[in-house]
Amino acid sequence: MAKITSVSPLAPERFPDLPVIQGARFATAQASVKYKDRTDVMLAILDPGSVVAGAFTRSATRSANVLDCQAKIGLSDEAGAAIIVNSGNSNAFTGRAGDESVKAICEEVASVAGIPATRVFTSSTGVIGERLPHDRITAKIAELHGALDETAISNAARAIMTTDTFPKGATATADLPGGQVRIAGIAKGSGMIAPDMATMLVYIFTDAKLAQADLQAMVTRLNDKTFNCITVDSDTSTSDTLLVAATGASGVDGNLPAFEDALHSVMKDLAHQVVRDGEGATKFVQITVTGALNDQDAKTHALSVANSPLVKTAIAGEDPNWGRVVMAIGKSGAPADRDTLSIRFGDVRVATNGWVDPGYREEQGAAVMKQQEIDMTVDLGMGQGTATVWTCDLTHGYITINADYRS
Repeated sequence: MAKITSVSPLAPERFPDLPVIQGARFATAQASVKYKDRTDVMLAILDPGSVVAGAFTRSATRSANVLDCQAKIGLSDEAGAAIIVNSGNSNAFTGRAGDESVKAICEEVASVAGIPATRVFTSSTGVIGERLPHDRITAKIAELHGALDETAISNAARAIMTTDTFPKGATATADLPGGQVRIAGIAKGSGMIAPDMATMLVYIFTDAKLAQADLQAMVTRLNDKTFNCITVDSDTSTSDTLLVAATGASGVDGNLPAFEDALHSVMKDLAHQVVRDGEGATKFVQITVTGALNDQDAKTHALSVANSPLVKTAIAGEDPNWGRVVMAIGKSGAPADRDTLSIRFGDVRVATNGWVDPGYREEQGAAVMKQQEIDMTVDLGMGQGTATVWTCDLTHGYITINADYRS
């Protein structure tokens, strides 16, 4: 694994103080799945009555863990539940051995924790195509169970990191008619990041009370506006997993717009942190497309700009090369009209109605590109469709990290 020597310049100042979520407890351990002398396994145990919703990669080569989680989402939620995650090995493209690893881990967690194996959700992240030494994980499950602590979620955030340069956490509260509910989430992700979903793992916990179907519908809606709107390198992982668990410990009904807004804020925050930790990233970029025929066309255009190596390297070089944005719009496959296209870099109007703006000066665009956070806006001038996506620049650091990834 490439050695990460410094924290991303786009990282938050500090890891947030995540609140205790009643009904959820956490533990971490060193299993030496790949790494030495660091925690690489985390276990979360949820009290009986908890419900779990999820969203997963749609890769055709998704891992055994993802397939198993997908099969379990929506099953009976009367018993407790568990989430167990390892870093260092993705257990992907490992055939029947991968299935056997998932089964062994689930059965051991179920035995130790006293819950059905159908309520054990597993994730693995790391190198693809190497058999998971699951015996190293199962040997640690009793230790993990004995160390469970409702305050240990920050340790869990660190245990799931791979090429991440910082642990990722976010929190929100919602004041609802029945009282206040809390939300706390953690994530990992740095490279192989693109919609549907990314090489990321995300685990969010709340003490709100929701039916599984209501929570699932909410998570699906919000995923399309958060994690499915980020891209680092256009590559979709085999292992993407988002799990949201509601313990119901507060007794407060969460099936309300105010709770959905709070959950949205946590998911968006974590999604942005994944982009801010993009491998080699030095710029955080928001791309907004307006004036498309519909929202889907707008998103297609926005992602075409965000995924363009030419656009991303221009940003890295602080070059206001707006012609590359025009190119990316033209190649997206969604409808566009050259003669109604307008572009802004920050507050600077670069192009208007299909031509460079008469008042534009190159030094204006260059000044925007020197900023650490950059907004790009493209107005197609055709309709009411809008979309916003988030990405980062593409630097030599990305090449260095990924060229050495398996070493």
